[in-house]
Amino acid sequence: MIKREEIFEYVNQKFGTKPEFLWPKFPSYAVLRNTNNSKWYAVVMTVEKKKLELEGDEIIDILNVKCDPITIGSLLDGIEYLPGYHMNKSNWVSVCLCENVSQEEVFNLIDLSYEMSQKNSKRKISTYK
Repeated sequence: MIKREEIFEYVNQKFGTKPEFLWPKFPSYAVLRNTNNSKWYAVVMTVEKKKLELEGDEIIDILNVKCDPITIGSLLDGIEYLPGYHMNKSNWVSVCLCENVSQEEVFNLIDLSYEMSQKNSKRKISTYK
């Protein structure tokens, strides 16, 4: 089972990212931004299972990451991988940080999300004459 502290240590070492706690109402929600363009590439949240349409009243940690639609479609299982909670569901996936999701899987998704946030900052602007 991966813990949020492990995620924060990983992104700090790999990308130089520090978590930002933006909302006083939700002090456990942490945003991770791309160091080159300040775009979000991940959000760590503490959420009640029932808000995710999961059984139980427990509060769990989830990780929202950017993914391409094909990857999202192959990941969604309704248990560990869910449509992005409070995010664009066609570009974000929520990962329940539970015993069934490995550290390697989480880190690979974080890497992909960081890369996607990097690519999105290089959009070409066309000029019309």
